[in-house]
Amino acid sequence: MSAEAADREAATSSRPCTPPQTSWFEFLLEEGLLEQHLQKPSPDPPPVQLIIQFLEQASKPSVNEQNQVQPPPDNKRNRILKLLALKVAAHLKWDLDVLEKSLSVPVLNMLLNELLCISKVPPGTKHVDVDLSSLPPTTAMAILLYNRWAIRTIVQSSFPVKQVKPGPPQLNVMTQMQQEKELTENILKVLKEQAADSILVLEGALKLNKDLYVHTIRTLDLLAMEPGMVNGETESSTAGLKISAEEIQCQVCYDLGAIYFQQGATNAAVHENAKEKFLKTKELIAKNGSSSLHFTIDEERLAGYCQACGVLTSSDDASQQATPYSQIHSCMKSGNYQDLVKIFLEDNVTLSLPVQFRQSVLRELFQKAQQGNDALDEVCFKVCVCNTVCDVLQGQTIDIQFCLLFLKPSKEKIDFLLEVCSRSINLENASEALKRKMAAFLKNVCLGLEDLQLVFMISSHELFIKLLKDDERKLLIDQMRKRSPRINLCTKPVTSFYDIPASASVNIGQLEHQLILSVDPWRIRQILIELHGMTSERQFWTVSNKWEVPNVYSNVILGIKDNLTRDLVYILMAKGLHCCAIKDFVHAKQLFAACLELVTEFSPKLRQVMLNEMLLLDIYTHEAGPGVSGERPPSDLISRVRGYLEMRVPDIPLRQVIAEECVAFLLNWRENEYLTMQVPLPLVQTNPYVKLGQLLAATCKELPGPKESRRTAKDLWEVVVQICSVSNQHKRGNDGRVSLIKHRESTLGIMYRFLLLNGSTILFSLQEPLVLTTILSLFVKLHNVREDIVNDIAAEHISIWPSSIPNLQSVDFEAVAVTVKELVSYALTINANNHFWLIIQADIYFATNQYSAALHYYLQAGAVCSDFFNKMVPPDVYTDQVIKRMIKCCSLLNCHTQVAILCQFLREVDYKTAFKALQEQNSHDAMDSYYEYIWDVTILEYLTYLHHKRGETDKRQIAIKAIGQTELNASNPEEVLQLAAQRRKKKFLQAMAKLYF
Repeated sequence: MSAEAADREAATSSRPCTPPQTSWFEFLLEEGLLEQHLQKPSPDPPPVQLIIQFLEQASKPSVNEQNQVQPPPDNKRNRILKLLALKVAAHLKWDLDVLEKSLSVPVLNMLLNELLCISKVPPGTKHVDVDLSSLPPTTAMAILLYNRWAIRTIVQSSFPVKQVKPGPPQLNVMTQMQQEKELTENILKVLKEQAADSILVLEGALKLNKDLYVHTIRTLDLLAMEPGMVNGETESSTAGLKISAEEIQCQVCYDLGAIYFQQGATNAAVHENAKEKFLKTKELIAKNGSSSLHFTIDEERLAGYCQACGVLTSSDDASQQATPYSQIHSCMKSGNYQDLVKIFLEDNVTLSLPVQFRQSVLRELFQKAQQGNDALDEVCFKVCVCNTVCDVLQGQTIDIQFCLLFLKPSKEKIDFLLEVCSRSINLENASEALKRKMAAFLKNVCLGLEDLQLVFMISSHELFIKLLKDDERKLLIDQMRKRSPRINLCTKPVTSFYDIPASASVNIGQLEHQLILSVDPWRIRQILIELHGMTSERQFWTVSNKWEVPNVYSNVILGIKDNLTRDLVYILMAKGLHCCAIKDFVHAKQLFAACLELVTEFSPKLRQVMLNEMLLLDIYTHEAGPGVSGERPPSDLISRVRGYLEMRVPDIPLRQVIAEECVAFLLNWRENEYLTMQVPLPLVQTNPYVKLGQLLAATCKELPGPKESRRTAKDLWEVVVQICSVSNQHKRGNDGRVSLIKHRESTLGIMYRFLLLNGSTILFSLQEPLVLTTILSLFVKLHNVREDIVNDIAAEHISIWPSSIPNLQSVDFEAVAVTVKELVSYALTINANNHFWLIIQADIYFATNQYSAALHYYLQAGAVCSDFFNKMVPPDVYTDQVIKRMIKCCSLLNCHTQVAILCQFLREVDYKTAFKALQEQNSHDAMDSYYEYIWDVTILEYLTYLHHKRGETDKRQIAIKAIGQTELNASNPEEVLQLAAQRRKKKFLQAMAKLYF
């Protein structure tokens, strides 16, 4: 150590005034600026990143003269780098919560081993054999920190973690990830083998009744000095950061409780030990507070541990029996449903159970009943009634399941309902608001009943009489008389004309009309309840032929046995899909939410279907709302999209459009890293849309460099070519001759041709410009490789695609041509000012002999990228090919003067075409009025000669006037001549645009 101290002092005294040409952390090391950096409010890089870089540099292997890899040398530089890593950890006060969140298992293992080393713990010594009370405080604390981390790491490794699937293999990245994974697994293996020793060390620490100390930056500096300069201070009881004995016990108890709870999965008796440690932790927190200088315990997690231990242990103490969660757990496990109902009844008074927990218990009961246990039907009803009354008292809406269970009421059901209501409210102490809620609930129950005897049971009950006044009860009877003609509570001697009820068919027709028009889910439910009360012979989901549900869903929905539930689910979904189609997303969300709530109670399959449809709805909502202005979707939505694509739930009906929209969504929001690197390989192999999206993302990721992207572009090209291919089959007649050739779908592609080309959702949902440009250029190139193509279509990035196809006859070029037209039309709806897409549209019109439309789009492409020709049109937009096509369009439209002017736009003026055009006397353009736009003197001189030869004096004078302008003088500087040409180009193109726009 003395030699190192001398070297350090010499380096400090002779350090340069300017930063050396080294990396930043080496400069930080040499200049001694680490402490200053750590004291910054927001140090960049952050402390944990410093630890990683220091240890990475210190653990780099060396190479000897024979090019053999050697372990990291134990030299001065590496020792100081390790010391700096320890200093940063000391600055963080050795907070394991912070360190574990940011450091990997191998890095933290290296850091804590260095702490053990510098704390004078002999290497190879078993910690369980060491007496902590006899060790220096900092040494004992180092052992505690290591064993606490070991236990916490074992517990953390038992939690389920979503594996990140790599994308296309990259050798260096995969090798590094594999090495880190193997190293982590090896460390975990060792830690688990030593888990029993670590537990014994921590149990022994609970017997220590003295404060300990943990190393600080100062004590670490003292350790780096010569032994004679330290004077034993680092081993005294006052060195370092003081950690009180109670703080140590609190944290050790919590960590021991966590490991005992984890071991309880295989040994239930250990849960008692976990419970004891967690209760001790709670006591210490109550005594000293939840926070300290050294650690912070998550009290919510601790409460969850305590609650779980209370449920899992079989203790008979008073606190255990007072916990309703443990009692419910015991009742569900033993099948003691009578006591379960009693617990719910008692909780209706205390309201200690959360609503979500109540619903989860009811959902579990429904699932057991669906599996064939008919005896649970009554239990489900009773628990549902308890939950409903609880919801009423808390001001919540009544669950639809209660309404379904009360469709066929009985005397026993009414008796139990009244019992629950009576026991749930104490009329002497209840507030007026609570009484009004209960009264309104009982009134609504009466209005939903048709049997007078059941109505009389409620109206004559003591609770009902106390809650409602006499006039309120009379008003209720009048409402019931008007609602149903079968309930006649009046005492008229003679029936008047107005008391004759309408026929049932009229009432049904009116309700069906309301059912068709309504988009309120609760009103739809009420109408269906009334309709089913009138007749049980009708299938009301067939009322409107506009209610369309995909076949994959209707097969499941129509299999629901209960007629009312079947009609309600079908209609809610059909109306939701219709609202989604017309972009009424607010009503669609309400309808889907109601349908989800309904099916959750009885069908996990339909529940997943509704979650999928709500995901698609949220995608549409974002794309039509915040997405229009470029706002990125929330991370939750992106996670749900990924989750849907990776979903592997069997027997769930899936719509193709959802997968297409999900892939398009990821492409639109540039989730290329996920599609290329993280998407699971089985998903790519089984889902063709994910495969297509992955290839598109990989190709876009490597653009614009054509050389770099040719490999992924070739893969995408081959996939699309296979999809667009057909196989020819020859059919022979009775005479043996070939009479017919049939084109059939090729089975080589990852999907059928019609799924991609005929109005494909994935293609026509793309909005990201680069993705759209890439797929558009692919189809343009595929269109251009035809042998009979005379006029190629130009497109951006078209050079990255292969230039030929081995079997041209196998490609359905007609479908490709249609797709190109539809795709460019769609692209222009996304961005009508993209000049590359406008050029493609113009080329399509040119190839189909629509010359006026072609000129329109050629001019529009130039206008959008030059501020309506006030700036120079970029040469990559108006290439020589584009100009030549504009010339041909004007020629075929008999606009010959325009042809001559456009000939000047070429890099080399085409005098032959210009002179030939000017010789035409039957021109449909403005002829001599265009002469002011000609800047080429040779063309003007030819015009002068031509008009003189024809004897056209007036036109000759116009040409002479144009050629006589001083700015066209050949002696002028080149800049003047270019400026004159540019000004004439601008005016000419603006005049053309006004003509063709």
